[in-house]
Amino acid sequence: MGHASDPRFLVLHGLRLKGFGEPPAVGAAVGLDADIVEAHLPPLQDEELVLRRDGRLSGWALTAAGRSRQEQLAVEDLAAAGVATAVRTAYEEFLGVNGDLLAVCTDWQLRGGAINDHTDVAHDAAVVDRLRSIHETVRPVVADLRGQLRRFAPYAPRLAHAVERVQAGDHEFFTKPIIDSFHTVWFELHEDLLTSLGLERSQEGAPS
Repeated sequence: MGHASDPRFLVLHGLRLKGFGEPPAVGAAVGLDADIVEAHLPPLQDEELVLRRDGRLSGWALTAAGRSRQEQLAVEDLAAAGVATAVRTAYEEFLGVNGDLLAVCTDWQLRGGAINDHTDVAHDAAVVDRLRSIHETVRPVVADLRGQLRRFAPYAPRLAHAVERVQAGDHEFFTKPIIDSFHTVWFELHEDLLTSLGLERSQEGAPS
């Protein structure tokens, strides 16, 4: 396994990836137990790096200061691991299939310029096959990343689970937000690579 990141950084990093979430989801994104996330949140809140939102949807999020601190720690973490070149290579390989994933998600949601009502079984089966192909292409990229930085380890089982659910007929796991759909996990992986390398989505064109 690769470099082990500091848990304090991982809590901030998990919130950056999720945008908003509770400790179990934040921990699952970066390979931390929920109780470790919970233990770090109060002191981070005291430092005004995170905030709690309660209401119809409750959870934790980064403050502006927390986002800035996360970005600084991400750069430091990559430098400490000494794997910047490998992560950059993985990022470029990821971008090589990112457009394919965008096209597949579009074809899942639309058919013939209209909303896909999923009555065309052959069309949907072909799109799912393309999703499987993309997953097989990205698997070695994710494996390489896990070998460089341990915090990338959760992506492999999360992506595999989403594909399995789609194949089993649970089509929400294709593109649905909030849950660990394939697109949700892919989006977080994309964000992880960008923030690890200190890049912005605007620097590469259309986001995923």
